[in-house]
Amino acid sequence: MKALKRIALAIDSFVETFSLLALLSMILIVTLQVMTRKLFNFVLFWSEEITLLLLVWFSFLGIAIGFRERLHLAIDSFTGKFPANVNWVLDRVIYASTFAFGLYLVVYGTEFTVLMHESTLAATKLPNSLVYVIMPVTGGLVCIYSFLQFIGIDTRRHHGMEEGEH
Repeated sequence: MKALKRIALAIDSFVETFSLLALLSMILIVTLQVMTRKLFNFVLFWSEEITLLLLVWFSFLGIAIGFRERLHLAIDSFTGKFPANVNWVLDRVIYASTFAFGLYLVVYGTEFTVLMHESTLAATKLPNSLVYVIMPVTGGLVCIYSFLQFIGIDTRRHHGMEEGEH
């Protein structure tokens, strides 16, 4: 069990680090692109495609991290009036629905990635599938997190002040 937890923490750390590096890279590339365009009337041919690729990957990994941290929308003021056993059942329905969404991303994201592999991005000539392969990756992470939450394992890595806590 300790080995499994260590593997999960390593994956989580990699996902978070990659997401932060993607964000930093986007900021640097866009800044460089604007500077070269305004100062030298020159645009780096690859900057827009790489920024788009990083934005898509950052956004989808943010979805997975959001599910892991339970940052999805909830109507606590409504469900807070229910008894604990009703909320337990509602939570299980939410986890199962989240798992289904993750499965959807895995299945259709894989199909779309395969479909798009033959085409290439115009400027960099990278396979178009690089833009879409993050969908099944995110789906797999969402499935893992929702399953762990379904069986009662807290997947949050960053515990902050929850609403109502003092």
